[in-house]
Amino acid sequence: MKMIGRRGKEYVAPWERAFDRVLTPVEDFMRQETAGGLLLMVSAALALLVANSPLAESYRHILHAEVVVGSGDWILRMSLHHWINDGLMAIFFLVVGLELKRELLVGELANLRQAVLPIMAALGGMVAPALIYVAINAGGPGISGWGVPMATDIAFAMGVLGLLGKRVPPALPTLLVALAIVDDLGAILVIALFYTASIDLLALAAAGVITLLLVALNMGGIRRLLPYMLLGVLLWLALLKSGVHATLAGVILAFTVPMKPKLDPQRFLDRARGLLDEISHSQDQGSCIVVNDQMRGRVTALGEGVRLAQAPAQVLEHALHRPSAFLVIPIFALANAGVPLDAATISNLVTHPVAVGVVAGLLGGKLLGVVGFVWLTVKLGWGRLPSGVDFRHILGLALLAAIGFTMSIFIAELAFVESAEKLLMAKTGILVVSVLAGGSGYLWLRFMTRRPG
Repeated sequence: MKMIGRRGKEYVAPWERAFDRVLTPVEDFMRQETAGGLLLMVSAALALLVANSPLAESYRHILHAEVVVGSGDWILRMSLHHWINDGLMAIFFLVVGLELKRELLVGELANLRQAVLPIMAALGGMVAPALIYVAINAGGPGISGWGVPMATDIAFAMGVLGLLGKRVPPALPTLLVALAIVDDLGAILVIALFYTASIDLLALAAAGVITLLLVALNMGGIRRLLPYMLLGVLLWLALLKSGVHATLAGVILAFTVPMKPKLDPQRFLDRARGLLDEISHSQDQGSCIVVNDQMRGRVTALGEGVRLAQAPAQVLEHALHRPSAFLVIPIFALANAGVPLDAATISNLVTHPVAVGVVAGLLGGKLLGVVGFVWLTVKLGWGRLPSGVDFRHILGLALLAAIGFTMSIFIAELAFVESAEKLLMAKTGILVVSVLAGGSGYLWLRFMTRRPG
């Protein structure tokens, strides 16, 4: 044990200091703003390397291996690739939904005047790329991929922006996050409305009933997360059966988890002070909490007060953010970024309408849409640029917004599920643009903008 003041003691296990020395650098790395994006880049590069190596056949075999969950009449059979894209990615969509709800209620999008600029930037960054893609693929078999170039990968883009550190104004990452959140909302709506398979009305009705139960939990003041999680699993199963993409269960669940804490800060402080006084007085019955029932009861009540002083949605977002960023998205990249690159594939990038549409839509469309709509918003007086941000920063922001990666690949998997050739062209285009946009965005912001004083 070590002393922590004149009266109290803190127990330190025999190996605890050694474990602290090992774990702390890892935790510090995970706290870094760039960590998630960097891990995503590494995962994508590894997938590309494996897919173009002698291990390529094993890589494809593993992804198409059947994984069975359940027993008897309750069995789900899907390939590992399917489980990742429809199952594991539901966690990612849950986090996206929680972030979106927080931004809409208390974040950058809660104030309409502040929200106008990122909303317009995201709108331009969705409309212009889709129009460019449609113009290139109009009347062709690749037209269903119009949603692919609309997306922005927040982790990848923030990873690149994080490498610049203090060379960019503090308001720029905030603007990028707000833009990406609105962009995610647009992508969610596009998936729900336009990339849905044949509908099973009975399963869809079941999903509707489960959604109403989730709303009832919220309206009834249920703040424990377990009931929401259990119903969320049932909602995922219902949507999987219905034909609507199952990952949308994460978004629906996110919007039903309460965002307001039960206790306001002052009420919590009053309760905590009273309990701390009682804990102090209870030491007369012994300082060991294991045998002091009064002290244990007050400490338990204090813990319950801490729980009630936090918004359940924020607790859930905090709990899932790291697993999503450091597990779900890298696994998705490993499973979906493994594109076989050969001379024919590279040459098709400049001739195949799907690849050309994706590259032109993401790179050209994001530049025209984001910069153009921001300029129009400022010119019309609907909004203004944040402090320290000028249009050179907006141009760099638009380049980073062209990194579609995760959501673009996800939409491509839905758009071209029946065509391996078109899916290959779309993924190749996405990967090429992600490298070009990330590199050019970094270089532009690094050398063509003033460093904040």
